[in-house]
Amino acid sequence: MLFSVVHSVVPPLARAVWRPTVEGLHHVPATGPVIVASNHLSFADSMVIPVVVPRKVVFLAKSDYFTGTGIKGALMRSWFEGMGNLPVDRDDTKAALASLDTALEVLGRGEAFGIYPEGTRSRDGRLYRGRTGVAHLALTAGCPVVPVGLQGTAELQPIGSNRLTLAKVTVRFGEPIIAAGEYDGVPSGRARRELTDRIMTAIAGLSGQELAGVYNERSAPA
Repeated sequence: MLFSVVHSVVPPLARAVWRPTVEGLHHVPATGPVIVASNHLSFADSMVIPVVVPRKVVFLAKSDYFTGTGIKGALMRSWFEGMGNLPVDRDDTKAALASLDTALEVLGRGEAFGIYPEGTRSRDGRLYRGRTGVAHLALTAGCPVVPVGLQGTAELQPIGSNRLTLAKVTVRFGEPIIAAGEYDGVPSGRARRELTDRIMTAIAGLSGQELAGVYNERSAPA
C-alpha cells in the first residue's frame, strides 16, 4: 500500500522536475523476475532507477535508514519503504551474504531486483570490476539481467552532499542478458566470472565510462 502511494506521486513529480533522458526502457520486462544491474555513481542512483521504471524495482539499502528516531527517522523510513527498498547491514559479513538470499526471495516472487555489481559508488567516475554476486543471482534464479548505464547522477547528488541539484541525467537500458542454459557444464566459479564480465561490458557500453580494471574498495558509506 505504501509503495503504491509513494510510487504514484514521487516518480511523476521527479520526472517533471529533473526531466531525465531515458533510453531503452522497453528492454525492462513488464512482469516476471529480472535483475536490473547498473553502474553506481551516486546515492541518488537508487532513486533515479525506480523513478523511470514503471514497475517496482527493489534495492537493498543500509539498515541505518530504517532505524532512525523522531520525525526525521520516520520520514526516512517511510521513504525507503515506500520506494520498495529492503534493509541490509553491510558492515556485517553474515548479513551481507544473507542479502543474496533476500534478493533471491524478491526474484522468486517475480519482482525486479536492482543491484550495483561494482559494490559501491565510483569516486573517480571510472567503471570498476564487477563482483560475481550478480551472476550468482542470475544463474540461480534463471532470470534475465538488464544492464543499465547512468550518466549525470554524480552531479545530481555529489558525493558528500545531502542535497539534490538540477543536473542532467541520462538512463540507458540495454538488451536483456539471458544466461539460463548457456553455462551448463561450466564450473560455477568460471561461469559466474564470465557472466559478470559480460554484464559489466554491457554496462560500460551504455555508460561510456573508462574501465578501471580493478575492484572498487569501500572507503566511505555508499
